[in-house]
Amino acid sequence: TPPPPSISLSPLRWSNLLLLSLLALLSDWVCFSTASSPSSFAALWPGHTSESLIDVFLFTNVASCFVVTDLVKRLGLSTSIKGASVLMALGCALRSSPLLLGGGGVAPYPLLLAGTVCVGFSQPFFQCTPPMLSATWFGSKERALSTAVALNFNQIGIAVAFVVGGVMCGEGGDGVEGYFEVITAAATAVAVATIGFFKNTPSNPPSSSELARLLSPSPDPPFFESVRTFLSNPAFYPPLLAFVTSITLTNIVGAYIEEVMVRGGVTGQSGVDLAGAAFEAAILVGGVVIGGYVDRSKEFKRSTMVCLAVAFFTLFPLGLKEHALGNEPALLLLSLVSLGFVAGPVQPVSAELAVEVSYPCDETAVESTQQIFGNLASALVIPLAGWAGRTVDLTFGEGRLWDGDVRGDVLLLAAIVAVCAAVYSNFDGDLKRSKVDCGAEESEFCDAVLEEPGAVRGGDGPVDAMVLGGQDRED
Repeated sequence: TPPPPSISLSPLRWSNLLLLSLLALLSDWVCFSTASSPSSFAALWPGHTSESLIDVFLFTNVASCFVVTDLVKRLGLSTSIKGASVLMALGCALRSSPLLLGGGGVAPYPLLLAGTVCVGFSQPFFQCTPPMLSATWFGSKERALSTAVALNFNQIGIAVAFVVGGVMCGEGGDGVEGYFEVITAAATAVAVATIGFFKNTPSNPPSSSELARLLSPSPDPPFFESVRTFLSNPAFYPPLLAFVTSITLTNIVGAYIEEVMVRGGVTGQSGVDLAGAAFEAAILVGGVVIGGYVDRSKEFKRSTMVCLAVAFFTLFPLGLKEHALGNEPALLLLSLVSLGFVAGPVQPVSAELAVEVSYPCDETAVESTQQIFGNLASALVIPLAGWAGRTVDLTFGEGRLWDGDVRGDVLLLAAIVAVCAAVYSNFDGDLKRSKVDCGAEESEFCDAVLEEPGAVRGGDGPVDAMVLGGQDRED
């Protein structure tokens, strides 16, 4: 009988993470590519709007989420990611087809629509696989950080769309042509790099929990059967609700960023674009910081509760006006960035927690389930928030020092956060995967692969030394 594989970390995990993150960035850059200049879009494609094209992208995304799990299972992670990267590059090429053929002008709307559908279908392969990538390639003290980077890097794509799109699309038709050409070139370059460098699995498992799965393999059920299993587990609902709350919160604030900034006194287009970019960048930075903390502490519940509490209070300056103070753009921007910093990380932390309580499970199925619920909730709440922001204006303290008003969209989002925090506070699920990593269960898997436990310092026993004190040795 061959000896079990040793536990170690491959340096190739970082190149995989980089490529998956860049693909996520590009996919949302395409989705929101003309969101910063809807007037230019309407002028180039009369009878159509940038918002309707984004809706097509998002609905295609949701449809793809239903099939991505089974496709990844059948084809493998590497083949799936490479194929999706090529499909995205093809979609970008369709959107800028006259340029590639040596002609001028923008693509006809049917080609623009077809290209958008291609990119929308490919995006879940980058959005739903980060937990699988983390479990397959990263150690127990790196998984939340890895998932946070890969899952939230698409926010940088939205930021790029605000900044680059705002500048290039402002030039009219010629600017949009060149803008789409830049996106196509970037997507092609990343697709080529993905085909050349993205790897499927490391030579050795990165953690005890992954080793346990390798030594006791069991076939993952089809996606819909996995969903039924997840939804029959009461511990799955709190992280699902937190994920849906986070994605709804960030999507709504991002969708109405111009209205939010104008409400607070920031009226210039460049100021709105930079504020939107700062909000999206804060989501990624928050994910790295808080995800790293969760990796070290495994404080999933405490971290999420603190993030929700801070998000609740940072929401109000976005729609609250204290009449004695008037507009305070600096306070508005600080609140916006703070909100992104605490609201964004709830997504990757909740994704990792859902995997923890469902272990052993198909990580892609977990994330696909969360993405489906999150995107559908966003689609339902976004128009409601828009209506509330335009029609509901609650005044208070009339004639007093604290005389002011607060908009309905902020009240709606605050209510969603409050309900989520109330439900999440009762979470008491087991961290099943971490128990395996820490030796509470299946510790024989750890003992079997450590020939010299003392060579890895930091704990009392072989498992503690490996997992808690520097686990995950580099190859």
